[in-house]
Amino acid sequence: MDVGTTTLAASLLKRESGERLAFAGRVNPQGEFGTDVVTRLQTACGSEERRREMSRRINRACEELTGELLETAGVAHVEPALVALAGNPAMEHLLLGLPVDSLAHLPFRPLFSEGRRTRTSTLGWCRGDLDAFVFPLPGGFVGGDLVAFLHGCEDLNFLHSSLFTLHSLFLDLGTNGEIALSTGDRFLATSAAAGPAFEGGNLACGMPALPGAIERVRLSGGRISLSTIGGAPPVGVCGSGVLEAVSEMLRNGVLDRSGRIRPAGEIDSNLANRVTEINGSRSFILHRDATRTVHLSQEDIRQVQLAKAAVRAGMEVLFSHAGISTHDLEHVIVTGSFGAVLSPEWLKNVGIFSGNMVDICVFTREGALAGVERALRRPDGPATVDGLARQIRVIPLSGTPAFERHFLEQMDFPGE
Repeated sequence: MDVGTTTLAASLLKRESGERLAFAGRVNPQGEFGTDVVTRLQTACGSEERRREMSRRINRACEELTGELLETAGVAHVEPALVALAGNPAMEHLLLGLPVDSLAHLPFRPLFSEGRRTRTSTLGWCRGDLDAFVFPLPGGFVGGDLVAFLHGCEDLNFLHSSLFTLHSLFLDLGTNGEIALSTGDRFLATSAAAGPAFEGGNLACGMPALPGAIERVRLSGGRISLSTIGGAPPVGVCGSGVLEAVSEMLRNGVLDRSGRIRPAGEIDSNLANRVTEINGSRSFILHRDATRTVHLSQEDIRQVQLAKAAVRAGMEVLFSHAGISTHDLEHVIVTGSFGAVLSPEWLKNVGIFSGNMVDICVFTREGALAGVERALRRPDGPATVDGLARQIRVIPLSGTPAFERHFLEQMDFPGE
C-alpha cells in the first residue's frame, strides 16, 4: 500500500510469482482534518482524540482496501501473508498510532528511522493477525514513500541497474512533493509542501484519478476536447487534467504569466465563451451538461502556482547543495497520482521543468506502490529498503532563505 496524504493506492501480489492480481484506490479518509500534512499535524497535536480518530480512519481504510483486493482477485477466503505500507512521515506515524509532536516541532524528526515490523491486530485491524512492514523514514520531511519510489526505480532499464547514475532527479509530485537527487554514492532529498493540487485536491472540481475524472484537456482552434478515466461522463478533474488544462490555457492565451485568467474581452478565440464567474470567482469551464459544470477557478490556478513554485524551489535547493544545474542532469523520473499519462511538456509549460529536462524525463505510474511491490517480491526486501534509506541525506527547506527566494522567483509561469 502507498498511503498518500490525498490518495491511497493498494495492490495484491501472488506470493510465488510476484504477479499483480488486483489494484484498488480511494481518497484518504483523513481529509476532513486537513488537506495537507501541516494542517493534519497541527490537528493531531492539538487533540489526542482527533489523533486517535485519524489513526482509526486510515487503518480502517487500509483494511477495507485489503478486503476489496481479495474480493477482486477472487480469493476473499484467503488471508495475505504480509502487508507492506509506505507513506510520508506523518502518514506512517498516524498509521502506527504514534504521537506526531516530533514531526510538527523542532527538530522535525520521526520517532523511528528503520522499517517497522508489526501486526495488523496492533494497528487495530479486525481481520486476521497479519504480518505488516512499514517502510523506513530517512527524516522528518522525507518518508517511506520516497524510499519506495527509489527502490522501485531500480527496475527501470535505462538506469542500468544503478540508482546512482550521475545525476538523476526523482520527483514524486503529490501533496507532500518529495524530491531526490543522486550524487554518485548517495542521495540528497527534500520535501516541498506542494499541497494537493497535483492530485486534484483542494480544487473547485478536483478529484483523485478515478473513473469520471478528466485526465486530458486539449485546446485547439477555439475548441476544447476532453478524455476521462474509464471513458465515464466527466464528474471532476484529476492531477493530469489540471496540469494539461493550465498548460493549454497558457498556450492559448487564456492565462497570462502572472496566472490571471483573462477576461473574455481579452481572449481572441471562441475560448472566451468558456470564461465566466462562478461563486464570485473568474473561472474557465472545462465541461458543462444538464447535471454539472466542471471548471477551474482563479483560486485553482493559484493553487497550481503555489504547488509548482514549491517543487521547483525545492529542486533548486538540491541542485545548489550538489553544485550542479539542470543541464547536468542525465535522467528525470517522475511519479504521482495523476492519471494514465503525464507529459513532460506540460511540466515545462507550467514551470516545473527547464527545457532540457523534457528530453530526459520518464513518467512512471504508481512509483511508490511499485517500490513496495518490489520489496514484497524479494526475500531481502525489508533489509534492502532499510539500507537504501540510510543512503539518503535529508535537506530541510522550512525557513531557509534560499528556498524562500527561489519560491518567490518561481511563482509566475514561464514567459515566451
